[in-house]
Order: sequence, then C-alpha cells, then structure tokens
Amino acid sequence: MPKSAHIVNRKIVIVSPAHPLRGGIAASTERLAVELQKTGHSVSIYSYSLQYPAFLFPGKTQFTSDPAPLGANGLPLEIVTCINSVNPFSWITTGLKIAAGQPDQVIVRFWLPFMGPALGTLLRVVRRRTRTRVTGLVDNIIPHEKRPGDRLFAKYFTGACDDFLVMSKSVGEEIRSFSDKPVVFSPHPLYDNYGELLDKHTVRKALGIPSDARVALFFGFIRQYKGLDIFLRALAEAPGVHGLVAGECYEDWATYQQIIDESGMNDRVHVVSDFIPANQVSAYFSAADIVVQPYRSATQSGISQIAYHFGLPMIVSNVGGLPEIVTDKVSGYVVSPVEKSVAEALTDFFENNRSEAMRRGVQQEKERFTWDKMVRKLTEIPAVRDGFI
Repeated sequence: MPKSAHIVNRKIVIVSPAHPLRGGIAASTERLAVELQKTGHSVSIYSYSLQYPAFLFPGKTQFTSDPAPLGANGLPLEIVTCINSVNPFSWITTGLKIAAGQPDQVIVRFWLPFMGPALGTLLRVVRRRTRTRVTGLVDNIIPHEKRPGDRLFAKYFTGACDDFLVMSKSVGEEIRSFSDKPVVFSPHPLYDNYGELLDKHTVRKALGIPSDARVALFFGFIRQYKGLDIFLRALAEAPGVHGLVAGECYEDWATYQQIIDESGMNDRVHVVSDFIPANQVSAYFSAADIVVQPYRSATQSGISQIAYHFGLPMIVSNVGGLPEIVTDKVSGYVVSPVEKSVAEALTDFFENNRSEAMRRGVQQEKERFTWDKMVRKLTEIPAVRDGFI
C-alpha cells in the first residue's frame, strides 16, 4: 500500500528522461525537481542510458550540449543515468537501486507505450521491496502515432502505479480505460526556465526578419500531426504575415518546401530547421507576435506554456487538451485544424490589432499554470476514483 499522501519533506525519486537527454520532457522534469526541492523534498532523477532505439527516433541526436541543470540549492541536480529501454537486466537493477534508497514516492513520466515494459518492470521491483507510493505522471497514454502493442504496454505500466496525474483531461479519460485508480488533473505549468524576452528588433535582425513585420511562430519538432502544412497554407491566405518556423524536422522537408515555393512565400517564411538549444529559445519567442499550433491531435503542449511565459497570444486547434490551455478570444484563438480557420484567426489578430488586449489576457491566464499547484497535487493526490480534482 502507498504511504500517506500527507507526508512532508519526502524522499522522492523521479523516473524520467533528464540531462544530458534533450527535449521538453527532460526540461520539464528538471524544472519539477527544482520545485520539489523548494518545498523541502529530497529529489533524485533516474534517467536513461538508452532512451530510444534508432527506429523510434528520427532526429539527429537525443543529447543536448546544454550545461547540467542546477537545483534549488545551486548545485547540480542528482541525475542517475541507468535505464536502458531495451535491456531487461537494467530494468531490474534500476528497480533495485531505487528500492535500496527507500523513497517515500516515485514519480514516473510516461509518454510512450514503448516504455511500458521497462517502466512497468522496474516499478514492480520497487513495489515488492518497499511501501513506496508510485505516481504516474502521464503525458500521453496512447501516442499520436499508434503502433502494435500500444495498449498492452500501457496496461502493463498502469498496473504498476498507485495513482496518476495528467496534464490534460483527455489523457485522464484514456487512463480510465486501463485503470480505476485515482486520477488527478493539473495543467502543464509554465516553462519559465528559458530566460526573458529579448529586444524584438535585435533578434529579428539576427534572424533576417523585417523589423516591422507581422510574425507568427511555429516552434518545436516537426511531425505530420503537428500541422506545419496547415500553418504554411494559412500563411498563404494571410497576405503580409511572416512565418517563423523553428524546430528539427522529423519528416521529409521537401513536402513543406513545396508549399512555400508554390505559394510564393520564400521571402516571408523564415526557417531554422534544427533543434533549438535552451539558451536560444527566448530569441524565437521574442521575434514573434503570436504562436500558432495547428495540431491535428494533441494532449497538452509545452509550446503553449513557453508562449505563456513569454507573454505571447496563441492560435491552437480545438483538439485534445489545447482548449483547456488557451481561452478563446482572451489569450488567443481556439480554431479547427484547417488552413481557412487558422488564416482567419491570423487576419483578425493583425488587422484588428488584438495584440495588446490578448497579451493582457495571457498575463491573467498564466496564473493558472504555476509549478507549486502541480507539486501540491503530485504530493497530495486524494483517493478519488471518479472525476478529476
């Protein structure tokens, strides 16, 4: 049985990708660890020596050159690199290492069913040797791009947890098809670890964007479900709006370049087709007036939370958990994931000078997305089995 949800100053282990692995899950896990430390908990992160085999990772590298993250005390976070996602021996040895420390709580990130066998096994090792409470922090339970075995692997993972925290209600509903254990909802907190806004004119000059341009940003890695093609076709219907595309492409770029060429937009679509290091993120958001996420499917999105941090309005699709993050006509637009709807939102935003009002809306809305709220829910998940808290 899990320990009481009201223990303070816990010894907490987070099982998740972390430095030197790159990406939003690693970055948000590190930020979560810092917040847990601020509230008095002892935290260590158990990360992956091998996260993805090559066939699951179409990018250039899984690693970052950014410096190791610091904790709340100014010292490097404790990150133990030991999980090999395809080596069962490492699943068992990692479980034994975690169990030996007798943590009060294990918080485990789950975002891809492929990780189910590894995580489900190491958690069962921990549970057999401790009274540790296991909380699944679930980004996705069923992926955007489905594969054989997804439900079986996800079921194996959920069976090893005591309770769950989800960052979109749609994921919570999906978990209900696997488990009747407690599920709590807490929206993805702000990514406030990417610095502050920079001078717009300076960063636009560096990026080759006219200083007075109207700029819409598409940020993050590029896959079919994220709808970059929708964004580009919407730009073609919104004359005068410049598109800034920043992120590594996991698809054949030729498809997108063809849209740019055929629409005659080479002079107003600015592309940086590479992974954006943490210390450069602020430049792209500082250069933009609005962020566009025309996703065909979604749960929550870290991109929205970066936009909130930098005070930028958003255009998001009415899919998954995105409408839970952006309030239509307040902090941005919630639209259908089709180019006409995105183009209409872009035109309305720029032609009717919505920027100032929506930036005020962003400032009001961002109060919903604080890290302390997530920490409270993670460490005090109530024993409810229906609905969300």
